[in-house]
Amino acid sequence: MRQATARVPGSKSVTARALLIAALADGTTRLREPLVAADTVAFAEGVASLGLPVTRDAGVWTVTGDPGGPPAPAATVWCHDSGTAARFLPALAALGRGEYVVDASAQMRARPMGPLLDALRQLGVSVQAQEGDRLPLVVRGGRVSGGTVRLDAGVSSQYLTALCLAAPGMEKGLRIEIEDIVSVPYVELTLAMMRDFGVDATWEGSTIVVPPGAYQAREYRIEADASTASYFFAAAAVTGNTVVVPGLGRRCVQGDLRFATEVLASMGCRVEVGEDEVAVTGPRRLRSPGEVVMRDISDTMMTLAAIAPYADAPVRITDVANCRVKESDRIDAITTALGVCGITTRTGPDWLEIEPGQPHGGVVETRADHRIAMSMSVTGLRAAGIELDDPSCVAKTFPGFHEEFAALRTAWAGS
Repeated sequence: MRQATARVPGSKSVTARALLIAALADGTTRLREPLVAADTVAFAEGVASLGLPVTRDAGVWTVTGDPGGPPAPAATVWCHDSGTAARFLPALAALGRGEYVVDASAQMRARPMGPLLDALRQLGVSVQAQEGDRLPLVVRGGRVSGGTVRLDAGVSSQYLTALCLAAPGMEKGLRIEIEDIVSVPYVELTLAMMRDFGVDATWEGSTIVVPPGAYQAREYRIEADASTASYFFAAAAVTGNTVVVPGLGRRCVQGDLRFATEVLASMGCRVEVGEDEVAVTGPRRLRSPGEVVMRDISDTMMTLAAIAPYADAPVRITDVANCRVKESDRIDAITTALGVCGITTRTGPDWLEIEPGQPHGGVVETRADHRIAMSMSVTGLRAAGIELDDPSCVAKTFPGFHEEFAALRTAWAGS
């Protein structure tokens, strides 16, 4: 058993939420150790285009907020490939004082926005979508009184998070009646961060209530990204080595840490959660966890699928229908990638099953999806000849992924 440390960048989810909160805060917020990647840069540029200055220095982003909402009289908000920006920024724009165009790449234009647009319209916001319920949008900002809104978050919890984050800027605050929901930990993360900035929202049953009032500017440290850490934890799992990831620990607010503490632990890994680091040690042979319900941690679905061939029995992943409407159809994408490498899989509308086996080399179609590239890189640790058709797509969330992954392998080999 050999030990190495992997340096994982700041959380995309935390960085994005912190940017929007800071944009509506009373004063100037300093975000320490934010994720610097395509998705978060797009988000920061979107906030700035709405008239809310964002200064991006090494290791610290500074945001000058306005509790009254975006002051720009007009703007084009370009979200690139960022689903988080495309879901969150229309809610921020709704609080503004002008007319804003929100648009993004062809990949993002194909992803649904209907539940969010419906909720904003329930609140009296003027939103025009040129393609049904999809981007591009024209949002006419103005005084949003708030009140009560019904929302279906069964496809993406980001719709719910967008409304929660914007709600303090509404005159009456907001009462959200939830019809369905996935990825509950991401909403819990949202509410926890809102409390950190002085807004105490409550969640009882299927109702979230957010009071009106300004966020309070502060200095805020962004913890490491638990979703990105999953690939390094998985690497230890399949090689029998130990990886230590700093920046995560007992106070981690991200639900995807459960991939290590629950899923990998059930597969025979030793998982140690410290004050500010998490260590995972792989077993001699991975046990199959049987059926794993991943509705709440679906961003790590492909990480599990990528190591499933090395388990001692089939692995079945269920309740992940929302994975079909991410950057790609991730159920189809990961099973196709494994199939290219000789692994037998079966799928349904919201599930997939992977048979054990020894993958062989092959060219993986990444479909411009960073999580396919990262996941199949883990599979390649024990399968020579696996290649990615677009390795650069990892820039979406971790531009230095391949270098850090290579350093991990080198450290294990030399220790």
